[in-house]
Amino acid sequence: MMRKNILVIGGTGLVGKVILRILEARNPDFNLFVGSRQSGKTNKDLIVDVTNPKTFECILQNKIDLIVLCTKDSNNEILQFAIQNKLDYIDITKPTPDLTIAYDLARVNSQKIDSRIVFSSGWMGGIVGSLVDFIQPDKHKIQETNIFIYYSVKDLAGKSSANFLAENVCKPFVVYKNNQPQHVKHFLNSEKFNFSFGIGKRQVYNLDVPDLFILNQVEKIPTVSVKMTYNSKFVTSLMGYFQSLKIFNIMFLKERQLLFGSSGNGDQTIFEVVIKTQQKTKRVSLQSIKGQAELTAFSTVLHVEKMLSETLSGGIYFSHQIHSSKEVYEALNTYSTINLKINE
Repeated sequence: MMRKNILVIGGTGLVGKVILRILEARNPDFNLFVGSRQSGKTNKDLIVDVTNPKTFECILQNKIDLIVLCTKDSNNEILQFAIQNKLDYIDITKPTPDLTIAYDLARVNSQKIDSRIVFSSGWMGGIVGSLVDFIQPDKHKIQETNIFIYYSVKDLAGKSSANFLAENVCKPFVVYKNNQPQHVKHFLNSEKFNFSFGIGKRQVYNLDVPDLFILNQVEKIPTVSVKMTYNSKFVTSLMGYFQSLKIFNIMFLKERQLLFGSSGNGDQTIFEVVIKTQQKTKRVSLQSIKGQAELTAFSTVLHVEKMLSETLSGGIYFSHQIHSSKEVYEALNTYSTINLKINE
């Protein structure tokens, strides 16, 4: 078997570092390269600036097979480069508006695509779709899917999600009710939700994550919503007040970035997926003891391993479409810092 050359762009960032750590531990025969804007210490550190395509030459020189993108690439330069040069590509960082643009761009070029282009920007490395599949394999039966997220301000968090909230908190986004798009805003429409793993009842508020688009537009589930709570009830209610009183609208972007960008030294993250069919409601609950970065990175590694197995043909995919849901469920379930529960 040939040695696979994998480039992690944004590999010096929080999630990038964890992806490299897990990949190395599970696949010692992979050849791992780190792409960032700064020059590094070894010949495995490549200077790749997503805003400057001239820096991409080193990708071809080092015979990279697969690009893992975990930094913001607003103009999709890396995606276009991967398609042109027939390189495998997986992206884990795009918020919903950017994801829809990239997905459309890939589809316009679908005739030319001779590699595997995988979008994995759904919640925590794009594993929600696989969990939905695992619990309810027949998608036609699903009437509604709701995702509830418990987010700790003490979690070690990357900049990208905080910056996304800071930039988009005042803009409406779309949730789906009976296939009708409904415009809502972050931190409004609160309801109570009873979280597993000893968290208990919390007020949860609207949050925009790409699974809204993926589950409705791609998987054709008629009603989809995502709501979140912070570990601090005070912070959660504060965000609700700020939004309902339009305080976010008068804050500077920098101030909003400071507000959302607080990052701790590590804490758990939890999310729950509730799936309703005509007959019954099922629920899968996931706890990542080491927090968001670990879960996102591990999910990404599962996708990378699948992409590099010889079984996946070229084309455009969302990450849940490349796996059997059972494989993903079992891999998550056997990972030491992840706990899963299913309630029917």
